[in-house]
Amino acid sequence: MRLSRLLQTFEKYVNTFSTMNIHTKQQYGNFILFKRLCSSNYLDKKGSDLYRQLYAKILACGPITLAEYMKEILIHPTAGYYTTKDVIGQKGDFTTSPEISQLFGEIIAIWIINEWRKISKGSIQLVELGSGRGTLISDILRVFKKLNVSNKVSVHLVEVSPVLSMIQAKKLCTESKDSELRVNENQKNSITHYREGVTKDGVKIYWYYTINDVPREFSIFVAQEFFDALPIHKFQKTDKGWREILVDIIQEAKQEKFRYVLSQLPTAACKVYLSPNEKREHVEVSPQCSIIIDYMSQFLWECGGFALVIDYGHEREKTDTFRAFYQHKLHDPLLNPGTADLTADVDFLSMKEIAEKDNRLITFGPVTQKKFLKSLGIDLRLKMILQNATNVQKQQIESGYHMITDEDKMGNCFKVLSFFPFVLKDHLKKWPVAGFEKDQMQS
Repeated sequence: MRLSRLLQTFEKYVNTFSTMNIHTKQQYGNFILFKRLCSSNYLDKKGSDLYRQLYAKILACGPITLAEYMKEILIHPTAGYYTTKDVIGQKGDFTTSPEISQLFGEIIAIWIINEWRKISKGSIQLVELGSGRGTLISDILRVFKKLNVSNKVSVHLVEVSPVLSMIQAKKLCTESKDSELRVNENQKNSITHYREGVTKDGVKIYWYYTINDVPREFSIFVAQEFFDALPIHKFQKTDKGWREILVDIIQEAKQEKFRYVLSQLPTAACKVYLSPNEKREHVEVSPQCSIIIDYMSQFLWECGGFALVIDYGHEREKTDTFRAFYQHKLHDPLLNPGTADLTADVDFLSMKEIAEKDNRLITFGPVTQKKFLKSLGIDLRLKMILQNATNVQKQQIESGYHMITDEDKMGNCFKVLSFFPFVLKDHLKKWPVAGFEKDQMQS
């Protein structure tokens, strides 16, 4: 089914705007491009507990890597930023494109169906890495229902946060339950998901702690603002060579706090993660990102499918991007750990190199979010839903549209990258990947 026909079919079924589908736009100041409002409690008990744990650990064992610092803050089991509270939306710490406008999720759904039908008529596993509040998947499934493909889909969510997985289940399912993990030696009859549920339309949904637990079948992966939150190592070139930036403590009588220090000698991470041809003087590397991309690439090469990554990032031209946001302002990442969002730009070039290794996959992009959404027909969809909207709804719809597409907002800073098995290279020359046509012409 061609993209234009797919859009026309969707508009035939959905030509009105429902107030139930409004994702209310929030005012987040100048930093809405990246992240982030923080919770009202500046240093709650969990935050102070985490502070004391980290301080005691460094006091006893010495400086830790930034990757270890981020991991403890973001996914600590009892005090982690993501694992203990709802951090998304007006009451949370940041917002994302799916939360701002339903148009975003609808266009992603159209893209998925368009590419899926080019290469397969069978069933798919729709896998999302880091599902937030479940809004993107909810919007995608709504479009799938309208286009009568829901019976061909199962949903698989990779989510480490117990709090967010409960929110997702409540949003997506009519019923859900915990599952008892069971892995047999021969993998037969193993249960690798920790929660399962079903939507009102009968779509089965499963939750996993890691991507490695997702069943190895034909799958479509979606990762929207997932990789930016993964831990990073930071390195600085000095007169004596490369050194790693570590997190240490300052022991003063009046105040105990964290600080950055340089390793005295090259660390093991310096030797493993830095290229001998590196020209920059400051480098950030996310080993966890590399591991996930490598696993996903092998998965797609062996099992079939494709992937879409949407995040803010660069192609190895940036250096120091690690930052924190508190109350929609830049915030010291070392101040009151666990109360602010930690993030760093994604290295898209590294993703491409890993995926394309040994001709496993071919990649398209990154292209800007604005270019991607507009080439998929977001302007047409906007025009259609405005026809039957009230004045208040029109203002909300247009505001959300501009937020996710304008160049001075999310339109340029967010990039989109797609992955397909290398075996489809000739096929995709004949049927170019929607949203990346110009990129394919240049390759």
